[in-house]
Amino acid sequence: MSSALHFRSVNYTGQGSGPRLIITGAVHGNETCGTKGIQRVMAEIDSGALAILAGSVTFVPVTNPLAYAKGVRSGERNLNRNLFPNDKPQDFEDRIANWLCPLLGRHDVLLDLHSFNADSQPFVMVGPRNNDGPLQPFQQEEKERALARRLGVRRFVDGWLQTYGAGVQRRLAGSDQVGLVLRYGVGTTEYMRQAGGYALTLECGQHADPAAPDVAYRAIINTLAFLGCIDAPPPVPITDADMEALNMVVVHDKLDANDRFIRSWSSFDTVKEGEQIGVRADGTPVTAEFDAYILFPDVNAAANAEWYYLARVSPSF
Repeated sequence: MSSALHFRSVNYTGQGSGPRLIITGAVHGNETCGTKGIQRVMAEIDSGALAILAGSVTFVPVTNPLAYAKGVRSGERNLNRNLFPNDKPQDFEDRIANWLCPLLGRHDVLLDLHSFNADSQPFVMVGPRNNDGPLQPFQQEEKERALARRLGVRRFVDGWLQTYGAGVQRRLAGSDQVGLVLRYGVGTTEYMRQAGGYALTLECGQHADPAAPDVAYRAIINTLAFLGCIDAPPPVPITDADMEALNMVVVHDKLDANDRFIRSWSSFDTVKEGEQIGVRADGTPVTAEFDAYILFPDVNAAANAEWYYLARVSPSF
């Protein structure tokens, strides 16, 4: 089936100068709210109800057509990891990357629309603070976080790549494979930042939540208005008092296939310092080292792989 599929993007360019925006949906094939939000906005543009007056916007309603056609997260692997062009593509996602990465590189701003398993509120993943470090050098913090405040959600999470990277360094201390594995942490937004732009991942809600496509639609319209691409009032930014800003701090690995959680955890469940989270195969309790939020708990994690992350409230955004 994959050989018969094609990749599709749709561009609208206004007559005025402005940023080059790209909006992606269905990077994971079972996350369709972004696709629906994009299709709704495109229909409004095509009907004349909405006009792109300045800059340009490129829509990719279905970024991974194989996974989308199958109704599953991935076609042959996770597209949102190890996202780089590949001279010798090994799988369908490599072939997507060879098309998608140059497309991202021709834009200034990315809004990547996703959804998640648990029943929880939408949130946006933002990038690092401005820095010249080796892991993810970045100098557009102000622009990125200003846009994040205007997407229409109140929960913000940062710290993904440095936390993931610290786990890799610990897991592979002394190995010459560290650099290769760190590449695995690069997805759409990380690639966009490496290409000189800025980017946000918006998790619009639970996969089947009927409100999630509306979250995606609102975020697209707010982004177009904030960037001056359409004639609309600028969206009101969320204030510090109304937001929940979290910083990912540490990743804990499953050390043995028989390590297990003591209950079914969901992202953003809270734990107190010393509270038990799981138990190791030898019976050793696994507890929280500080008051925290659990993120991305993976009951099916393999041994020597990420099991769960802990985040804490960020003192500033």
